[in-house]
Amino acid sequence: MKISAIWNEALNGLKTQVSSLSYDLWINTLEPIDLIDGTLYLSTTSANAKSRVLSLHGDQIRETLKGITDEIKDFMVLDPYEKDEYFERLRQEQEKTIAQTKKFNNFDKKYTFDNFVVGNSNKYVFAAAIGVAEHPGKINPLFIYGGTGLGKTHLLHAIGNYLEEHNPELNVLYVTCEKFVNDYIESMKNGGNHYNSNFREKYRSVDVLMVDDIQIISRHTGTQEEFFHTFNDLYQNNKQIIIVSDRPPKEIPTLIERLASRFSMGFVQDIQTPDFETRVAILQKKAEIEKLNVSDDVINYIAENFDTNIRELEGILGKVHFYACLHMKEMADMDDLRESLKDHVTSTKQNLTTDRIIDCVCKYYNVSRSDLLGKKKNKEIVEPRQICMYIILEMLALPLTSVGQIFGGKDHTTVIHAREKVSEMIKNNPRVKIAVDDIKSMASRQ
Repeated sequence: MKISAIWNEALNGLKTQVSSLSYDLWINTLEPIDLIDGTLYLSTTSANAKSRVLSLHGDQIRETLKGITDEIKDFMVLDPYEKDEYFERLRQEQEKTIAQTKKFNNFDKKYTFDNFVVGNSNKYVFAAAIGVAEHPGKINPLFIYGGTGLGKTHLLHAIGNYLEEHNPELNVLYVTCEKFVNDYIESMKNGGNHYNSNFREKYRSVDVLMVDDIQIISRHTGTQEEFFHTFNDLYQNNKQIIIVSDRPPKEIPTLIERLASRFSMGFVQDIQTPDFETRVAILQKKAEIEKLNVSDDVINYIAENFDTNIRELEGILGKVHFYACLHMKEMADMDDLRESLKDHVTSTKQNLTTDRIIDCVCKYYNVSRSDLLGKKKNKEIVEPRQICMYIILEMLALPLTSVGQIFGGKDHTTVIHAREKVSEMIKNNPRVKIAVDDIKSMASRQ
């Protein structure tokens, strides 16, 4: 309820409680200016008017306001001097918040739109990010999702860098979801209206709010409620909201329905694993920016054999260049690639076993090993089991009968069915594709 509406209703009630003279002289000249932590701030025409209002009608105003809404617990009257001081203090606090926000953001200057490689896997989300940066509030909210290391963070920093250059007056706040959760918990722990007000001022006074890894909020019901109100406040005031997740809104577990609905009301777009041509372009761009002299054969080999995420691609490229430098070469070639990959390949082969993959699937889906390898046929177990079979076949190339034996002596036709089913799901269901990519990445790293 807006303070103007609250005060108009209060005026109607007070008009019947006081004389016409008192109403015209003292009540009707009051003006509502703010509502903070249950206190309605009113301004009046002079210090004398303030004194008369409080002494003659203070109790009546207080009780009338309480009868209108539970939002209001008390009120304060400011004379003209106090009103000026009040707004000056608000201005200073806002400037301080903006300064702290900009200092906190610290967008990485290497992440720009110019050096983001666009391909079929990300062209739509790239166009949306450009649109948000050029016209904040027009595409709202922007919800980006995808697996690890595919460029989500790059886009967030690119938007931030663009806004800082072209719209430096905007108050832009970039936080991880974990930071939002911790700030909210801290405000609740410390208690007090002042601290709660500071929390809301930080998150609701911004022009652009970016939140990374929003899926973390699903573990915190109270924080979800607070974020819902923050979202509504910003959205209603046409402030830009950008949210990043590892999965689409409807697939974030235990996310309250009305929050999932808010996330889905704007533009929801995924970033997919880049195809071969895009991976080549990414490596070429990385080599250009970092001034890495690497042969085309090396770039093509890396792009063809490593497709889990962009960070891994770039990490291998940097390692190849490092080995070339050790040998005082002007250009890194396939010999440097083979030498740099020795540890990577050996480590992967030594650690990558069926047990490793099974453990990763169990951890990812939060299911027990006995259920995964057993005979339960409920959906919560069947899908992880089929995905586990698929990944074992993909990463270890074991015979079908051997994989069947791991899963309780299942027939090879069951294993074939699982492989074909998951292959089809990967093509048509982004959630499954993200899960498979993430589990592969987990298994390779550990």
